[in-house]
Amino acid sequence: MQTKGHSRNFIYTDWILIETQFDPDQLHSKETVFTIGNGYLGTKGSFEEGYPHALPATFIHGVYDDVPVVYTELANCPDWLPLVVIVNGESPLETLRERFRLDQGKILRYDRQLDLRYGLLSRYLRWRSPSGKTIDINFERFASFADQHVLVQRCHLTPVDFDGVIEVQGSINGYPENQGFNHWEGLDQGKTDQGIWLQRRTRHSRIELGMGATMRISGTEASLQVSTAPGYPTLSMTYLAKSKQTVTVEKIVTVFTSRETETPVSAATEKLAHLPDYATLLKANEQAWDEVWQQSDILIEGDSTAAFAVRYNLFQLLIAGSRHDDKVSIPAKTLSGFGYRGHIFWDTEIFMLPFFLFTQSAIARNLLSYRWHTLPGARRKASHYGYKGAMFAWESADTGDEVTPRWALGNDFYGEDVRIWCRDREIHINADIPYAAWNYWQATGDDEWMQQRGAEIILDAAIFWGSRVEFNSERQQYEIRGVIGVDEYHEFVHNNAFTNRMAQWHLEKAIAVYDWLAQKFPERATELEEKLKLTPQERSHWQDIIAKILFLHEPLTELIEQFEGFFQLEDINLADYQGRDRSMQAILGIEKTNKYQVIKQPDILMLLYLMRESADFPYNEKALQTNWDYYAPRTDITYGSSLGPAVHAILASDLGKSSEAYEVFMQALMVDLEDNRGNTSDGIHGATAGGVWQAVIFGFGGIQLTENGPVANSHLPDGWTRLKFKLHWRGKWHDFDLRKGQVAQDITRQLEYLHLSLSPNPPNFPSEASEHQTSPPASPASPAPSSPSSPHSPIPNP
Repeated sequence: MQTKGHSRNFIYTDWILIETQFDPDQLHSKETVFTIGNGYLGTKGSFEEGYPHALPATFIHGVYDDVPVVYTELANCPDWLPLVVIVNGESPLETLRERFRLDQGKILRYDRQLDLRYGLLSRYLRWRSPSGKTIDINFERFASFADQHVLVQRCHLTPVDFDGVIEVQGSINGYPENQGFNHWEGLDQGKTDQGIWLQRRTRHSRIELGMGATMRISGTEASLQVSTAPGYPTLSMTYLAKSKQTVTVEKIVTVFTSRETETPVSAATEKLAHLPDYATLLKANEQAWDEVWQQSDILIEGDSTAAFAVRYNLFQLLIAGSRHDDKVSIPAKTLSGFGYRGHIFWDTEIFMLPFFLFTQSAIARNLLSYRWHTLPGARRKASHYGYKGAMFAWESADTGDEVTPRWALGNDFYGEDVRIWCRDREIHINADIPYAAWNYWQATGDDEWMQQRGAEIILDAAIFWGSRVEFNSERQQYEIRGVIGVDEYHEFVHNNAFTNRMAQWHLEKAIAVYDWLAQKFPERATELEEKLKLTPQERSHWQDIIAKILFLHEPLTELIEQFEGFFQLEDINLADYQGRDRSMQAILGIEKTNKYQVIKQPDILMLLYLMRESADFPYNEKALQTNWDYYAPRTDITYGSSLGPAVHAILASDLGKSSEAYEVFMQALMVDLEDNRGNTSDGIHGATAGGVWQAVIFGFGGIQLTENGPVANSHLPDGWTRLKFKLHWRGKWHDFDLRKGQVAQDITRQLEYLHLSLSPNPPNFPSEASEHQTSPPASPASPAPSSPSSPHSPIPNP
């Protein structure tokens, strides 16, 4: 049964996003919202015919190029969308030529739809030209999920009240820009029996791109012409149209880069020569999507808006995750916008990766392997700052070197530029990445990946902590000074609790991984010892840090101080600022914000979330309630960071604050569909999309990962009558069908799993991985860790 919901901008069915009016003021945000992709590339939802001041963009994973000031960015690739319709006079001899475009003539009907189920973007129009000719136009496009190098368009044309000549032009625009900067130099272009091709190369990184295009027509006969205007090869078809008769034009594009093949143009033209028609390509695309949704879908009943919007966020993750390339990762704005220049943050490992980990583990593996491939860049950064090991970049691109800009323009045109300190001080990412690597291992039992790649990530990043901590002889404790925590409103603090505890956790796991490696793969352990200069003294140093690192925690009240001196800062009542439409930092200024107890995004609460099932980090109702009561009212949850609302939703659910949980969940859920932060034009909020999945599964679904498999203790929001999803955990799928007022668990599968876990060699796991089968519960953000001393540790106690 189809349900239907609506908001101020859209109508929603179970799977389809519908826009019924075109608003030029929302042009750029809607270009983002209607993004399509296939894990290889993403294309914004710009119009085929163009529009004044539009920002069409196609981004391909890994295609970076140098740019002044901000080091490097994803290059906007040649635009494959141009498909222009020209209505001529009643005969080819007449000179009146009216090009279809929405800023001219009159729109009599407008309906744009994004079908999430198959990644199909459609637009239905009835348009009256300035001279009074009316025509129905139906555009469709998709980036094939069955073949990542194939892009497909179709256009149905039906004159309503005239006979006459219609011309359709299908082009490749070889002059794309990154907001005023063109990364491409022309190499060559030409035509083949099938159509046209274009060859381009990035100016600095020297990545070559080849695109081919062909065009077919049905419903009439038409002459085909080829124009090879420099940088803009075009296929043109002209035919005599009759009123009420529909003609269909298909345009198929292929694209390759030198990252996949030495001869991109040859690859593009060869594939073009052997492609079937639109219907066959569409069917293959639908089959590929069906397989993905079988594993990844979430069914919600009783809330039509949430039912669609959750799927929308998952769709945006699915089209951004690379299925065939382990040298790329997902940028903060996915492949949907120019925001953050296509750079990769901790957003990927902590917020986006858990969705893939439990539904598409091969993509999760690729995302983590990207960090292994970029270890040389992390080592260069550590060396630059005078540290050992690997120091992961706050913003990373193709090499792993730091690409966070040093400066940003201030709000005052005549004022000074603003120094960006994240690159130097926000170092918790060095534990966040190993956290994700460990959790991947716990969830999958992938010993091969851990010994070949994961162990090196975890161990080399741990070496960094050994050189970064400072020993305070008066306190007889280790400190980490001069950092930025998850809360980025305070730019120079000492002993941030999140950073210190995550570093401690990381060192615990590094010792456990080393011991496992030495026992199971001694040759690899010796290899890494030599490569990383990992000595027994270094590992002993880690043990000392674990035992003595400073953590500001009041055992009686369970209140954790966010960083040293936080409680001495001036307090603030955010209720006094009701009605604002900006962040507190924008209101107070950077310097003043540093002096207040105001938080950009959950810091202590984020730590509690990530560690909530860690064996040696108490996560009880008292600790959560105490820290929630203190920190939640001081968090700028609406205007601070888009990363915050989903985390608050999960913890509020744990505390039984159902209405509050749902309220902040909806902030996260609709961040792009309603552009509630005013920056959707920069691209999709990828971390928020990942946070939405976690809020549904671990918050409302109440999933906990036990020794015997996932268990649900649901607390569904008011109105939700059913929540259905599946999780992949240690080689088995677990189906959950949760209903209001019912604690529904995957009992059959859990009993089966329990039986299998007690057998010597459970199916789907090699005997070497059998020690993983009794590892402890995982964190809701991803399967979480036990300490090395946990009785259920998968690695022998050190």
